[in-house]
Amino acid sequence: MPERHRASVIPVILRLLLASALVATTEPLMAAPTRTPEPELRALMKQAIESATSFDDPALAEIWLSDMSARIARHAPKAMPDVAVRLRFLRLLHAEATRAGVSPELVLATIDVESRFERFAVSSVGALGYMQIMPFWIEEIGKPGDNLFHTPTNLRMGCTILKFYLGKEKNNYIKALARYNGSIGKPDYPYLVLDRLVKRWSR
Repeated sequence: MPERHRASVIPVILRLLLASALVATTEPLMAAPTRTPEPELRALMKQAIESATSFDDPALAEIWLSDMSARIARHAPKAMPDVAVRLRFLRLLHAEATRAGVSPELVLATIDVESRFERFAVSSVGALGYMQIMPFWIEEIGKPGDNLFHTPTNLRMGCTILKFYLGKEKNNYIKALARYNGSIGKPDYPYLVLDRLVKRWSR
């Protein structure tokens, strides 16, 4: 398996942990579209695939982008109703997750919980954007003028922070996600993210 795709494989141990800790659901995952795509959609997908540099194989890019776009359309239809926006967002997300060495599906699950895919989301404590980045992180890993509502900036910072905590906690997802959310010692947030990961975003 290529090195860059190892991060997107969810360990079997994690699945077993969640199977015993979470309530099972019968909700089916959203499959990719089965009918012939419209010419406009085909052109958008072709453009997304050609500009997606974080995949080893264009066929893998097409499958992943199409699949995850359909899932966002199902789970966050109001946040991202436009297919071109979804494809552009997913291409950036996959690239930033791959660059950081974290699972793109884990990043999707984190965004699902943090902001429900709302680009301009603002939390009660001032966290901003898709991955709900606190402004002080600009001073830590950003540069003057960075805008946390800027999608590439938000995704890059969020993936970098998530990777840091995964490394710090030796890939213990529960502890790393708690650190990301600032809820150390409280398992509700980590289990919610992992629940979304298994039920909505794992492949």
